[in-house]
Amino acid sequence: MRLVLISDTHVPKRARDLPAPLWAAIDAADVVIHAGDWVVVDLLDQLEARSARLIGCYGNNDGPALRKRLPEVAHATLEGVRFAVIHETGPSGGREKRCAERFPDVDVLVFGHSHIPWDTTTDSGLRLLNPGSPTDRRRQPYATYLTTEVAAGTLTDVTLHRLPPRK
Repeated sequence: MRLVLISDTHVPKRARDLPAPLWAAIDAADVVIHAGDWVVVDLLDQLEARSARLIGCYGNNDGPALRKRLPEVAHATLEGVRFAVIHETGPSGGREKRCAERFPDVDVLVFGHSHIPWDTTTDSGLRLLNPGSPTDRRRQPYATYLTTEVAAGTLTDVTLHRLPPRK
């Protein structure tokens, strides 16, 4: 099962649309996971229409219309791997410990908010993944998203994709 992980898309505030390479990855994925800060309902509608399956949560920049349709924390089990999706996990210092305590029954926690890619595993085995942002790189050298695969209870091939600069 092929997954695309995104967060902090901020459409249309940071970009008019998602980059074409990301749309191509979305079209090819079995599941798309979005960790919040969509900003407009139109993007949620577009992703629902183009994704084979969409899992997402709302972020701090998402208003009432998005919060009405999305949870603060989304949960899904995919091929035996237990996922949780949340927008914000707090400061980077102590993140692993905080998240492991808050999500003891989860294998992978996908989060956003910082726009900084993150891939660590806690002492308890919880994998923390932040795909960065495909539209607002902030202080990062590239706009980014993640892909991964899950099969038979295992997460494999976690890959950070760098997007070309916007024109």
